[in-house]
Amino acid sequence: MAKIKTIRSGGQTGVDRGALDAARSLGIPISGWCPQGGLAEDYPDPPGLLSAYPELIETASDDYYERTEWNVRDADATLILQPHEIADSPGTNYTIEIAQKLGRAHLVINDIEIGSVVTWLDGLGNDLELNVAGPRERFFPGMYDLTFNLIVELLKHYSEK
Repeated sequence: MAKIKTIRSGGQTGVDRGALDAARSLGIPISGWCPQGGLAEDYPDPPGLLSAYPELIETASDDYYERTEWNVRDADATLILQPHEIADSPGTNYTIEIAQKLGRAHLVINDIEIGSVVTWLDGLGNDLELNVAGPRERFFPGMYDLTFNLIVELLKHYSEK
């Protein structure tokens, strides 16, 4: 039985892609809702990011907030990466707000390190679908790499147990 069975995310640049690519690199299934047409900052035209991430499913609209809400709703838990330097990322703030509104398990980390994430996940069940969210790459250059490395380290930690 695995701690994390699936990594879920909406596919935007930065945190979303870092998480999805980290899972893929280790053979962990990925999933998630994305805006209609596969809309993403760097994929403005259909099929959008679905050409690179066909595992994702389009929402009914091209509204990023709908995608965010559905990913929080459908995951067992949401990990939100929000570095101290990012005081105001509207999408990240909305993710926190919707997780609280829906009463969904979530953790906001400001220091991108594995310790607090492991402690939190150890308090949850197994076979989790973990939604990973946070700022876009343009708001925080390097967020993709930070997320990729964190999720690889996290998944390896649990695969070695």
